Amino acid sequence: MPATHIRLIAPSGYPHDRDAMARGVARLREAGCSVEGAAVLERSASRFAGTDAERAADLNALATLDVLPDIALAVRGGYGATRLLEHLHYGALRERLGGEPLVLVGHSDFTAIQLALLAKAGLPTFSGPMLGPDFGAAEPSAHTLEHFWSTLRNGQGQAAWATSGEHALDVEGPLWGGNLAMLCSLLGTPYLPRIDGGILVVEDVGEPPFRIERLLYQLHLSGVLGRQRALVLGDFVHCRPAGYDNGYDLDEAFAQIRKVAGIPVLDGLPFGHAPAKVTLPFGVPARLQVSGTQASLSFSGYPHLA
Repeated sequence: MPATHIRLIAPSGYPHDRDAMARGVARLREAGCSVEGAAVLERSASRFAGTDAERAADLNALATLDVLPDIALAVRGGYGATRLLEHLHYGALRERLGGEPLVLVGHSDFTAIQLALLAKAGLPTFSGPMLGPDFGAAEPSAHTLEHFWSTLRNGQGQAAWATSGEHALDVEGPLWGGNLAMLCSLLGTPYLPRIDGGILVVEDVGEPPFRIERLLYQLHLSGVLGRQRALVLGDFVHCRPAGYDNGYDLDEAFAQIRKVAGIPVLDGLPFGHAPAKVTLPFGVPARLQVSGTQASLSFSGYPHLA
């Protein structure tokens, strides 16, 4: 079997944890992958992994490379992807990647690029592990890596988990979403895809519960939630209340959203900034089935490894 060809991209923050990046590259090579693009690990400009032009060029190059990699892998999140959206060559990327599928993977700040590529070029991407925080973790999650490779090596995939409450649900629609704050930051812009009848999956990190509720209200009041078939809540890491909150926490925030959303709201999906996460293809057909507390999400029609 030929080696899986991985190209590193750094559209957001600079690689501040150099040891984690080195471990990630080593683990990928141990897994039989060839890794190129390591020069992005040496770049920094202020808090970013290079200038806006350099970071946009990493992505635009995917339209002009003589040979495409199998996987383009984001090295980390942070902030900076939003600054690139006006500078991506969507037409050229759509023409090249639409005919020669590429697995484009990241999460967190990378959500901005994923949503923009879906809105402007119709390209599916993957929310999944990144080089430093996941492949380069001191103790990487076996579940994360197993689900990643299983999903990418097959033309269809599935995630199963336990959710709270009792539900009876069977719906189909486009799977999409990502980091909640990044998604809301694109409301009212041409870089947020209009998805009707979708299955929306969201997660976040470091936001207190009242801000999580406010972000979800923004999706509700803008009409985005009402156009979906279901909202699936992933991990909300380090989203702690403060003393002033008087006990108001994430459970209360989510209970309030369930009252107003008008659609099923499920929780418990291992997705986001926690070590254990599933890999999800965005912009492809999916089916969400729930019986009691057992939920499953199946998806197909995405780029995958030969």
